[in-house]
Amino acid sequence: MTQAERRIFLIQKLADEQPWYRDLRIPPDEAEQKKLLRSLMNIRPPRSIGENFLAVQDEYLREENARKGVTDIADLTPTEPGIYLWQGDITTLKCGAVVNAANSGMTGCYVPCHRCIDNCIHTYAGVQLRLACARIMERQGHEEPTGQARLTPAYNLPCDYILHTVGPVIYGRVTRQDRELLASCYRSCLELARQNKIKSVAFCCISTGEFHFPNEEAAKIAVDTVKRYRDDTEVIFNVFKDVDYKIYRALLE
Repeated sequence: MTQAERRIFLIQKLADEQPWYRDLRIPPDEAEQKKLLRSLMNIRPPRSIGENFLAVQDEYLREENARKGVTDIADLTPTEPGIYLWQGDITTLKCGAVVNAANSGMTGCYVPCHRCIDNCIHTYAGVQLRLACARIMERQGHEEPTGQARLTPAYNLPCDYILHTVGPVIYGRVTRQDRELLASCYRSCLELARQNKIKSVAFCCISTGEFHFPNEEAAKIAVDTVKRYRDDTEVIFNVFKDVDYKIYRALLE
């Protein structure tokens, strides 16, 4: 199969799962096909799917991820021993684990093609990730508490694992509890990495963006907590926006 043939196969299989999508017209444009495939993956509930689908999906996603370009932690230059700052797409990082800023439902973002990190990670890891997260939620029987961490395989991402953590959502002013919960996200991820002998962790900007934690204050908490608790774990501060890169660069310098 070519990459285009895989994409059309996946779209058709996902559309066939829902009666109202079975007559779905697949657009001829490659960009529109990619958008449609991602949308169908984003709205799909956590459930099993055939091995044939997974085999094709895995080939497709690995090729897509390779085309985006993989960045290996071994090729990065630390800002100080064991700490790195890198701007780019966290789904292209090859390291021990990347951190996903999850919501309390833990099964990913269901908004088609949303630009949040939760959506991106679930999209490029594959549909297996949502099912794995749903099984965690089923076992624990309640929403994921803020400030803790959960571990899953990374499936089709170039990293080995994903650490999922729910950060505080800011509705007004930032409280002391908000700060403590955000620091707990970083500590919990580092502790879970140590328990599982994960040597390197890439942190996103937890609780900023959709969760409205002020960027500079969140970065100060992140850097302070990591420097206190990381031990020998290598840490990448991954940023996507220019504003966050400037903030972290100033803090780390």
